[in-house]
Amino acid sequence: MPAVFDSLVQDRGLTPHVAWRVTFIVPFICIVVTAIAMLICCPDTPTGKWSDRHLAVQHNLASHGISGAIVDVPGELTDKATNGSDSPSGSNEKKLGFEAAEPKQPGGFAHEAHVGEQQMLDTARGEVVVKPSFREALPVIFSAQTLVLAGGYFCSFGAELAINSILGSYYVKNFPYLKQRGSGNWAAMFGLLNVVFRPLGGVFSDLVYKRTGVWGKKALIHGVALFTGVFLIAIGLTDPHSQHKMFGLVAGMAFFLEAGNGANFGLVPHVHPHANGIVSGCTGASGNLGGIVFAIIFRYNHRDYAKVFWIIGVMTIAINLSLSWIRPIPKGQIGGR
Repeated sequence: MPAVFDSLVQDRGLTPHVAWRVTFIVPFICIVVTAIAMLICCPDTPTGKWSDRHLAVQHNLASHGISGAIVDVPGELTDKATNGSDSPSGSNEKKLGFEAAEPKQPGGFAHEAHVGEQQMLDTARGEVVVKPSFREALPVIFSAQTLVLAGGYFCSFGAELAINSILGSYYVKNFPYLKQRGSGNWAAMFGLLNVVFRPLGGVFSDLVYKRTGVWGKKALIHGVALFTGVFLIAIGLTDPHSQHKMFGLVAGMAFFLEAGNGANFGLVPHVHPHANGIVSGCTGASGNLGGIVFAIIFRYNHRDYAKVFWIIGVMTIAINLSLSWIRPIPKGQIGGR
């Protein structure tokens, strides 16, 4: 955006007042093209069409030598596994049949934990995404585990949105000689760091999961949030007027803040996996809500940006500590482990 703005002012002769508004045509085009490309080119789910989502489960069970079994997609999002070979039946349930499979190759899955056939079937039932009704969605939306993800993303992505909107003005206030162009370039770097730091949060989440399971993923979310809060408080209390100090603190804050975004969505697939869309939607929406709340705090503190930084830092630490005691996945949940 700052680069486009500069070109419109220098090469096209537009006034800064007009150029800044014309600049928004560029993201508009990018967003529309991306949305159309996703609609045309992307499958409904990571495993293909929504109507064929059970086929990946079928293939996985067949590769383990499980044949002639029936897996029921739960009629409700919060259904529990049934014991024994009996399966619930009903006109609203969709039954997925599995034909005879090739016998399991000896040693083919030596690296996997040995589990019983019924346990594998129960896990498969829990991880096939179902189409929910409003009544079935409510327990998922208001579950403690969804609240953890929503609270974490409220702090991480919400703070990022709000800080993005004022960072250029904050730089101009503390470093007037940068002017709009220079401050805009430096502020844009905060957003650009997402290209590296957000994926790193997901990578770290997966690495931790291999050693500690889902509790490790949850601990990572709260851990990076605490460090984010520390950096935010440091920026707010020191209100740096040195570029090296300011940009260094902002970069450190960006690492933990943006990695927290990736870490949050690293845990999302484990929570109510049969309602993954609902959990993802609640998590993403809470991030936008956080952006609105923090932007309002900035709005009513006028140009006292440093004060709002430490307020957001305190809120981030307090919210994450208050959610840290909650289990990462519901007790007795089918799948997602």
